[in-house]
Amino acid sequence: MSITGRPQATIMSNPRADRVKDVAKLAGRSVRLKRRQFLAEGPQAVREALSAHRAQIASGGDGIVVEVFATEACLDRLPELLDLAEGVPLRLATDAVLAAMADTVNTQGIMAVCHYLDRPLNEVLQAKPLLLAVLVRVQDPGNAGTILRAADSAGADAVVLTNSSVDIYNPKAVRSTAGSLFHLPVVTGHDFDGLAAALRAAGMTMLAADGYGTIDLDDLQDRSALSRLGEGPAAADDVAARLPDLASPTAWLFGNEAQGLSSEELAAADHRVAVPVYGQAESLNVGTAATVCLYASARSQRRGAQPV
Repeated sequence: MSITGRPQATIMSNPRADRVKDVAKLAGRSVRLKRRQFLAEGPQAVREALSAHRAQIASGGDGIVVEVFATEACLDRLPELLDLAEGVPLRLATDAVLAAMADTVNTQGIMAVCHYLDRPLNEVLQAKPLLLAVLVRVQDPGNAGTILRAADSAGADAVVLTNSSVDIYNPKAVRSTAGSLFHLPVVTGHDFDGLAAALRAAGMTMLAADGYGTIDLDDLQDRSALSRLGEGPAAADDVAARLPDLASPTAWLFGNEAQGLSSEELAAADHRVAVPVYGQAESLNVGTAATVCLYASARSQRRGAQPV
């Protein structure tokens, strides 16, 4: 039995207990999909999950966090987590129990079972987003988490994953987001063709991040800066006039780590954009390239929103 907001006096100490095994099953995708629940491990992820839970409850929602498991040492070290967990079932457990539940060897003393966070695509598009990150066949959970964290940091409105991308609720992906998973809408489960049609209908410019792109990201940033000064396409040459405006509503497409975007996916984009490489590296990791592209758009959009 647990008490909401305060841990029970009895500590869960049996790593083979049925409840421990039940939580551990969330490491598998099929169980996650069936229950529509996932694990958030470590103080940072649980802190952000509980904060998002409280915000959702305050706005009349059902909440995000189902249950929290923590060691006494963790709660002694981070008492603010106990305050954040007010109203949430909270159970004390030993390190051995948490290790049996978790995907990692070191859980840092706390973990939470959370509901899926998916949002409908039409809901996201109806909000007239300025910046989206779209993961197309991104397979590595670490890369997916890194891109989501970069999108959050750049102030993107949402992250969209095609149905051929990694499960963002994979424990490694969740850890890689460093809590950002709880900060912005996430859309999953769409095939690329349908998604591209919806983005186009919403008036978003689709930019494909492509190492062999015909447009240089530096040129786009220069064009955006000139436009800001009133020296944009009208005063530029024909080539510059045809460049997309980074300040406009944009969906960046990021492809598979090994193969990039397919010819069909590239054809669906409005423009193919290359991140310039000034040193001797062959290319950038997709997570790094995504960070550069998203920040370029964010900077241009922030400039456009400010008075000259």
